[in-house]
Amino acid sequence: MSLTKFLVPTYTQMLKALSAWLSKAQTQMPNAEAEALLSARIAPDMFPLSTQIRFACVQVYEAVFRLKGEAFPAFLDELLDEGRNAGEQPGTLADAQSRIDEAIALLDSLAPDALDKDPGTSIVHELPNGMIFDLTAEQYVRDWAIAQFYFHLMTAYAILRSEKVELGKADYVAHMFAYLRPETMPRG
Repeated sequence: MSLTKFLVPTYTQMLKALSAWLSKAQTQMPNAEAEALLSARIAPDMFPLSTQIRFACVQVYEAVFRLKGEAFPAFLDELLDEGRNAGEQPGTLADAQSRIDEAIALLDSLAPDALDKDPGTSIVHELPNGMIFDLTAEQYVRDWAIAQFYFHLMTAYAILRSEKVELGKADYVAHMFAYLRPETMPRG
């Protein structure tokens, strides 16, 4: 399977799920309580929901630009700074939805082979703390890009659940219903 055919649908379906979770929160809670969710955390030393959303989007951008061999655009630093500062300035649910929509728009704009490169192509991945990882494109996608994306996505899900947003497995795998045999759907 090509890297594009693996990453783009995965990122897209799960970003749409994240958007739906936030919409559910808005319908289940008074506006002020729903907006307050953006500051919620699982633990005091973890980033809040607003950061988890932004960092999930950052993972999408980083993977796309890194695999295309392009420099990161300036707006990516802005998004990272928004995330790092979200404890003090969480923004709004509309801001969060906008970030998700922008990441999905990028994915939608990609050519069918945009991220395809030889899986053995060298990827140098440097973290802000100075650590450098030498990976192949396949290792980068499998061991970093997807793992980091799901970390932030699942942390967002856990925060929402811990704040009493009524989410379940069907919300997490909503994309699977496209494959469901209609006659096997449970009744009642």
